[in-house]
Amino acid sequence: MERNIDRMRKRMQRLGVGFRPHLKTSKCVEVSRRMMTSPAGPATVSTLKEAEYFFSHGVVDLLYAVGIAEGKLPHVLDLRARGADLKIVLDSVEMAQAVAAFSRERRHPLPVLIEIDCDGHRSGVLAESAELTEIGRVLHGTGALLSGVMTHAGSSYDCRSIDAIRAVAERERALTVRAAERVRAAGLPCPAVSVGSTPTATYAEHLTGVSEVRAGVFAFFDLVMAGIGVCAVDDIALSVLTTVIGHQRDKGWLITDAGWMAVSRDRGTAHQSVDQGYGAICDEAGTPIEGLIMSGANQEHGIVSHRSADPRATPMLPLGTRLRVLPNHACATGAQHDRYHVVAGAAPDISAVWPRINAW
Repeated sequence: MERNIDRMRKRMQRLGVGFRPHLKTSKCVEVSRRMMTSPAGPATVSTLKEAEYFFSHGVVDLLYAVGIAEGKLPHVLDLRARGADLKIVLDSVEMAQAVAAFSRERRHPLPVLIEIDCDGHRSGVLAESAELTEIGRVLHGTGALLSGVMTHAGSSYDCRSIDAIRAVAERERALTVRAAERVRAAGLPCPAVSVGSTPTATYAEHLTGVSEVRAGVFAFFDLVMAGIGVCAVDDIALSVLTTVIGHQRDKGWLITDAGWMAVSRDRGTAHQSVDQGYGAICDEAGTPIEGLIMSGANQEHGIVSHRSADPRATPMLPLGTRLRVLPNHACATGAQHDRYHVVAGAAPDISAVWPRINAW
């Protein structure tokens, strides 16, 4: 984990941009303090519960990077009134009007970034749309505080080559910078130009015009990231420890005491060139066992077998053998647990226990 974080921080320094790491993967202050460039931030969160939690631990500069809902505005204002520099995101004229009206009513200009759609992945307005500048005008000078533009190139997770990731990274950069240029050309302020995903942050060739990058899963990495070439399997810093509790020899199955409640139902590698089932299997020390995956999962039981589905290929490891499951999606697997047991170096001894939060 520390190696992953150090690598990303140095890359951002070389690219000459600010770094606003996303804390949604770990939801843990011990991890996040290692990710951020200062104890006060900047940082990105995906829920207001995260904002509350990290603010209570001294993180002040926060971006809530999920489109705001009107019912959450009082909570945002409460956090800001207590000293959090919390910024919000929106992508419609209707929500801009609601935020501006709320800001006027409460006499507190809420800082807002306009979300840009750079790849049709999910949310945002198009960089060349008339709606972009209309949102800007609604916000600016009518109660709220127009603070910039942002985007997330979620389509980078579907890339099948490094060249494809580089192309997505450049499109992410170019369209967000273009949106900022259009906002400024309309006589409106646009101090922040914020982009980011772990794949594009890893492979962007330059970030001219960008003020900050957001990325999160890079601290732990996972099998989806390994599957698209963003990391090596050896870079994955998160695993679930489980024990062999049974055998189905005729099927070539090892039964474990960790099912989808422990590893999550995420099957993010199912459409990649290598399907890792519910997770790849390592020995207790963290060394991958060639060919073994969690091929099936019930609520509390896992089925470990050889990816070839040949029963003879699965080693019938003794009952009590402890294995590690590498996650498809670190965020989803982490969300199944309330703490991390920290292993430093090669030794299996637990050196610390770090709590994390869940829910909204």
